[in-house]
Amino acid sequence: MDITVNYERRGSGSPLVLLHGIGHRWQAWLPVLDRLAERHQVFAVDLPGFGRSPRLPEGTAHDLSGSVGVLRGIFQTLGVENPHVAGNSLGGLLAIEAAAQGLVASATALSPAGFWNRRDRARAFAALRWMRRGARAPQTATRIVLRSDALRNGSLRMLYAHPERIDLKTALGDMGALRGAASFEPTLAAGEDFAWNGPSPAVPLTVAWGAGDRLLPPRQAFRATRLLPSARHVLLPDCGHVPMSDAPGLVADTILHTCATAERPLTVR
Repeated sequence: MDITVNYERRGSGSPLVLLHGIGHRWQAWLPVLDRLAERHQVFAVDLPGFGRSPRLPEGTAHDLSGSVGVLRGIFQTLGVENPHVAGNSLGGLLAIEAAAQGLVASATALSPAGFWNRRDRARAFAALRWMRRGARAPQTATRIVLRSDALRNGSLRMLYAHPERIDLKTALGDMGALRGAASFEPTLAAGEDFAWNGPSPAVPLTVAWGAGDRLLPPRQAFRATRLLPSARHVLLPDCGHVPMSDAPGLVADTILHTCATAERPLTVR
């Protein structure tokens, strides 16, 4: 599948592909990008229909199976084979599925989607739709809210443990990305009845959950532990649903540890 995507590339070394959450953009990874690029050639991608990437070709499914086919196409576009991958939320779910299908060398999933029960899924989808409606409000009203530190922090608290670290320029850019996300509704619709129940990957996998995640509460990490027994499971203290800006060093180290585990030579005894 020929997939055109917008992306940022930095660094050198073995490839590492970064996948954002629903409605977000590659810039979500900026707090950790340079640290990761010290050891890897990093590709931070705008998923199709998000950020500045065009929407998927007509008739392409937005469910998990279709999305993995899209991910294969993205890897081809980037010119990478068997890369490391790290993802947040929707991107975390894609990272896990890519690992389960043997498409990647390692995977790190930050608060991945799909490990909810029906109640938590309905709550998360309601919150996402509320955020989408807010992003699609008149832009004058949006700017008024985001220019107030108190109002901006309040509107971002669902996603971040430290919303005060998100500056006005970033908040405006993120809001614009959410407002223009052509794949938002079809992706959400495809997940209405979804819950993860796939095989546990054979490659190194880390599942890391923000201890202060309000969108996908960390109790969902217990279900991930049961369903992915071979994975390394980590709780990220003082972090929300999008932890990259809450604890850049910790998040970068978590991803690098997973990559290094995959690249460590086997010891023969």
